[in-house]
Amino acid sequence: MYLCLILCPLLASLATGLFGRFLGRRGAVLITTSLVAICFLLSVVAFIEVGLGASPCFLSVSEWFFSDLFDASWGFIFDSLTVVICVIVTSVSILVHLYSISYIHEDPHLPRFISYLSIFTFFILLLVAGDNFVVLFLGWEGVGLASFLLISFWFQRLQAGKAAVKAILINRVGDFGLALGVFAIFALFGTFDYSTVFALTPIYVNHIFIFCGIEVHALSLIAILLFIGAVGKSAQLGLHTWLPDAMEGPTPVSALIHAATMVTAGVFLIARCSPLLEYAPKVLVIIAVLGAITSFVAATTGVFQNDLKRVIAYSTCSQLGYMVFACGLSAYPVGIFHLANHAFFKALLFLSAGSVIHALGDEQDIRRIGGLTKALPFTYGMILIGSLALIGWPFLTGFYSKDIILELAFAKYTISGNFALFFGLSCVFLTSFYTTRQVVITFFSKPNRKYGILHEADYLIGIVFVILAFGSIFVGFLGKDLFIGIGTSFWNNAVFVHPSNGFLLEAEYIPQTAKIIPLILTASGIIIACLVVLKWQAFIYRLCLTKTGKAIVLFFNKRWLFDKVYNDFLSKPALSFGYNLSFKTIDKGILEVFGPLGIQITFKKLCKQVSNFHSGYMYHYALIFLVSVTILLLITGGDARLFVLFPILVISSLL
Repeated sequence: MYLCLILCPLLASLATGLFGRFLGRRGAVLITTSLVAICFLLSVVAFIEVGLGASPCFLSVSEWFFSDLFDASWGFIFDSLTVVICVIVTSVSILVHLYSISYIHEDPHLPRFISYLSIFTFFILLLVAGDNFVVLFLGWEGVGLASFLLISFWFQRLQAGKAAVKAILINRVGDFGLALGVFAIFALFGTFDYSTVFALTPIYVNHIFIFCGIEVHALSLIAILLFIGAVGKSAQLGLHTWLPDAMEGPTPVSALIHAATMVTAGVFLIARCSPLLEYAPKVLVIIAVLGAITSFVAATTGVFQNDLKRVIAYSTCSQLGYMVFACGLSAYPVGIFHLANHAFFKALLFLSAGSVIHALGDEQDIRRIGGLTKALPFTYGMILIGSLALIGWPFLTGFYSKDIILELAFAKYTISGNFALFFGLSCVFLTSFYTTRQVVITFFSKPNRKYGILHEADYLIGIVFVILAFGSIFVGFLGKDLFIGIGTSFWNNAVFVHPSNGFLLEAEYIPQTAKIIPLILTASGIIIACLVVLKWQAFIYRLCLTKTGKAIVLFFNKRWLFDKVYNDFLSKPALSFGYNLSFKTIDKGILEVFGPLGIQITFKKLCKQVSNFHSGYMYHYALIFLVSVTILLLITGGDARLFVLFPILVISSLL
């Protein structure tokens, strides 16, 4: 059963990818949807058996690499962490498959698109189910490849191709860090197996690596390298610029990437490696601080965006910051719980936004949209549910995980905890503001143009919306006590929290005022956003026309100028080095002169120049002969054995 759970999406992808032209659209859709649905049902059974039944499953399938101490096998582990991620991935994936059937049914390349979606699902399942770091790395790279294929699915569009290249290049940086971390794990522990590495971690608490004469704490180095990998996949500050641009692909791709696949990988890696991170407390501080800054930077950028999907994309980046700094505070179950909740309402938001864009003829600028409440009432209801869950409105899914993260930050009583709390509370207000602004402009403001005939989504898409709306309303309430309730044994040994870092119980007894502050900030963001859009629009417009206002709007609208900095200080110097120095100077210069072809050409030229010495006069040849013999005697010191070379010199001089 467990192997079928992993292999079903692979079989679906291979069938449609290799035989899609023979199967046709209906055949490809039927095969992939059926197999992914079977995968979802198996993941539910695995969740009941492993998660609720507390019986983890370990599978050793076959050998893979065996060379001296280097041993990597095909093995899988299904514990509480794995089955939770499997349920999230497969549930969102099957809904995205169903949505895609209707959304791009007119695209002639539908079988190829469905095949890419299935292979995306397979690689993320392989990543989360592997029992060693080599299998994890294979799934990690496969997820990056699948994201590149899906983002650039409409390869005729220049922006889609650029976004795909940007995504895979930026993720190369994180993948390089992860690869170094895996190598360091093997150098320290001599194995890649999770169980062995995590069991031996306490023994190597004081172990050091010596690099260039510098002593480095081994576990801290490994932890920071693994976190660099997570920074790339989960779009944390520094390597976050690819995620908002990933929405250039089809809307189902955006939903899958932002809800259940790419963003899942980084947070899962942090949670899976919790036994390592818990013995590297300085790295935990870095994780908490970077996650908090990421959430703030993304939220401030989202306030000034006008693209419907880009606003939702920056909200993903901000919510990932919440998950990461929760893990940095050693609250791994809370981070995973927020990841599970976030998957449902973020998929609902993206798919609903796709329905709006499709109905308006691919219009995404919210400034050109308005008054859609009566034209698209069902879609409006779905976006409203997703938006309220995103901002953490009481008793919706996001409320149960976001607020507990802030409460844990308050109860940490450390500098990193207070730092994360400050930026987390700031993001509560900003998230509420830009989410409400988007909804009000899209559905309540006066439209700036005339619409044609608008139509709601069909029944298949409506079913997908209803299921995701149900998850956005009830999953948080239904899963709170199971995942993060006091005394719950659901996680068992899937995640490890050092006894000195366990403070979940203390978060229940913080002052009531601290628990109400997020609700006040959420309500304030809603009210101010409504006033800004509906009442203060002229004043805000005049304010933005001032010199200071233009600078502020430009800075945040251009995403804190991260892309400009990267282009000016990284991309352009790298391109200049590659063309001027590497290509022109070395490839076309030194290598062409001293390479095989250059030596051949140079030798031919020398031979032609030597022919100029053939004057035809005997005394010229005799002079050359005499000078050559003199030089030879001077060099060799008069060694008689070298006089055998005289006939050769004589013959050469006469030729």
